[in-house]
Amino acid sequence: MAIEANQIVSIEYEVRDGDKVVDTNVGGAPLVFMFGKGQIIPGLENGIVNMDIGEKGDVHVKATDAYGEYNSEAKQIVPKDQFAGIDLEVGMSLYGQGEDGGTVQVTVQEIGEEDVTIDFNHPLAGKDLMFTVSVNSVRDASAEEAMTGIPAENQKDDSGCCGTGGGSGCGCN
Repeated sequence: MAIEANQIVSIEYEVRDGDKVVDTNVGGAPLVFMFGKGQIIPGLENGIVNMDIGEKGDVHVKATDAYGEYNSEAKQIVPKDQFAGIDLEVGMSLYGQGEDGGTVQVTVQEIGEEDVTIDFNHPLAGKDLMFTVSVNSVRDASAEEAMTGIPAENQKDDSGCCGTGGGSGCGCN
């Protein structure tokens, strides 16, 4: 039975770039999302659409359906003094605010005497990925979830914590 848009899906996954595991939530809190809302990469969403609860499988995701192709022009040279107080290392990820107000992840590519070259590409851009996925649950969204697009498991309560616990801190992932 196909997973349908606006259903709440819970999965465990391990993602590999070649033989290297680059991310996993196996043994931790599951990834819970609303299907069809672009909350996970398109290739993974398309790859699990026909999976059933309890099913485990491998999903190969091409770079174009994951984090996009690598854009060699998505770099910027920034004065080093903008990183005051940060012990910079080549390859480290930093987070900042983009022009649209959203969070932007950059990677330190080069550190010069006066300048730092940062790369705006996602660290997995240009890479085909292999996901090993287990579907834990699939359910219809509540009216509130359908309206907000946020599964109950991911909604914060009045204390700022998510309702289900687990994971880091108070359970919000």
